[in-house]
Amino acid sequence: MDIDISIPDQHGRLALVTGGSDGIGLKIATRLARAGAELVLPVRNMRKGEAAADSIRSQIPDAEITLASLDLSSLASVAALGEELNSSGRPIHVMINNAGVMTPPERHTTTDGFELQFGTNHLGHVALVTHLLPLLRAGSARVTSQISIAANERSIHWDDLNWERSYNGMHAYSQSKIAFGLFGLELDRRSAAEGWGITSNLSHPGIAPTSLLSARPEIGRSGDTLGVRIIRWLSTRGLIVGTPESAALPALYAATAPDAAGGRLYGPKGIGHLGGGPAEQKLYSRLRSDEEAQRVWRVSQEMAGVAFAAI
Repeated sequence: MDIDISIPDQHGRLALVTGGSDGIGLKIATRLARAGAELVLPVRNMRKGEAAADSIRSQIPDAEITLASLDLSSLASVAALGEELNSSGRPIHVMINNAGVMTPPERHTTTDGFELQFGTNHLGHVALVTHLLPLLRAGSARVTSQISIAANERSIHWDDLNWERSYNGMHAYSQSKIAFGLFGLELDRRSAAEGWGITSNLSHPGIAPTSLLSARPEIGRSGDTLGVRIIRWLSTRGLIVGTPESAALPALYAATAPDAAGGRLYGPKGIGHLGGGPAEQKLYSRLRSDEEAQRVWRVSQEMAGVAFAAI
């Protein structure tokens, strides 16, 4: 049986989705457009972005879509997008931080020298939210940050955040998602304390066949991993894990449902939270420390060269 949710009417609202050119992000963007939202899709590969926009318009002919250039692994690119969108002055009502990279077999770095996963999944999004804060405040935005079940494992490698001494791809991925989750929760607390009017929460997609574990020559992965082949096999048979369609639902629920609250985590409610319809979940143990969240907030801004206090 197909799993689905109802998306509230989004007409008159502007939604920004990172990673919207394929996979779960494209499913999220398509559903928002179907509900009437105007989309901003910041993409690294403009050709893929155009194909995604064409795909959405083939299903929703009147969809309003703006493509923008964004490379989350470059803080200069993030700042340029922030300047471009701020110059338009359009309030942002929904922001879903979905883009990411997962487990390069060897250590790679961003343009700015950060370990690729920490720099892209976490710091790039921290910088983007910071630059867009005026527009998010103007839209009383719901900001949903996509983490992962990997955020329930390992810890933040505080003595070597950039994994220069002992790189482990999966451990570094977990760190990036723990840090990003703590940032999203602290954003909600700061917004409440400072009166920013933003609601910030977290989602995770469970497990589904996406491009995260597929062949990615640009990060040194020449072929699909065994993990993604197994996930595809299970997904096509409706076993345990989800589909790209069902995996998009937690973020959509977190970002649009009237009863989805700030400071909460939403994910699949099936076995092991790997698949199924969306529901609120207990915060992972790694995400429960306010002190750790405050440290992430402070250190991340220092590393990314941005400051909420300056806005």
